[in-house]
Amino acid sequence: MAAIAPNDTEKVRVFSIDINESAEFGLNEEDVPEQSWARYIFGVCREILKRGGTVKGFDAVFAGNVPLGAGLSSSAALESCFAFALNDLFNDNNIDKFELAKIGQSTEHNYCGVNCGIMDQFASVMGQAGKLMRLDCRSMEFEYFPFAPKDYELVLIDSRVKHELADSPYNKRRASCERVAKRLGLETLRDATMPMLKSIRTDITAEDYFRAKFVIEEKERVLAVCDALNAGDYETVGKKMYETHQGLSDDYEVSCEELDFLNDIARECGVTGSRIMGGGFGGCTINLVKKDLSEKFIETAKTKFNEKYGHEPKVYPVVISDGAHKIESAVKEAENDE
Repeated sequence: MAAIAPNDTEKVRVFSIDINESAEFGLNEEDVPEQSWARYIFGVCREILKRGGTVKGFDAVFAGNVPLGAGLSSSAALESCFAFALNDLFNDNNIDKFELAKIGQSTEHNYCGVNCGIMDQFASVMGQAGKLMRLDCRSMEFEYFPFAPKDYELVLIDSRVKHELADSPYNKRRASCERVAKRLGLETLRDATMPMLKSIRTDITAEDYFRAKFVIEEKERVLAVCDALNAGDYETVGKKMYETHQGLSDDYEVSCEELDFLNDIARECGVTGSRIMGGGFGGCTINLVKKDLSEKFIETAKTKFNEKYGHEPKVYPVVISDGAHKIESAVKEAENDE
């Protein structure tokens, strides 16, 4: 959540409530701020300007409840929030939502050193309450699927093992997938099948093979989950979540001991589904839990994790909400105070 207002200068002044830190910078290309978190905001400003949009000096204060460095796309949330706000404040909302997502992605590429896809930013901008979204990153076509289970709830468990994506092996995973696609003569791995991959197994490294194996199998899991959501079959959704976690741990190797431990606890407690949530290398698991098991699962996870690692994980109930939007009630209150 952010509050933002023009300040009639050529400077941007922002304050992060969560880390009690401020930053100030100009809008020229050479004015990159020192603080890593401020570069996301600076990058959004620069990307809007590059596209012919308008950004003037402004003051902003922001806070959030997305755990920082836990692989939950807090950076995409920050980018999307400020892209949306600056579009509203200075551009009369003339930048469409798809372009706002691309602005966030370009910010990661050009100012933060992460060669990310567009999924996180797209979800942060285009999300709808009570729905999951399937995104085709080639055509940019997307479709919403209902997620309103009466007997289940989503529980996020933060292992409190922190990471920053720019310092993780994320880019190496992407490079592996690109090498395999090139060897197969494909633009991307989304066109590959397991028989195709097996046919070149002796021509590529074992590491590249298993990275690609995960991606190919995950594509099929995504399609299966979409069918299950339409059918209201949450048991199948949960089964596919466990399969995804196993693939992320064994084949893509982006899990860690703590996340695998939380996944094992979920299985032991009879949780319907559990998997890594986010970029991996630490961070969180997302769990699909029957409501009557939720309290027991949470307490068990806290107790066993604390016994093994010396600290309790943080637990968050999850509600699927709308993407970036203006809070009209707050705007009206501010106008009434003037």
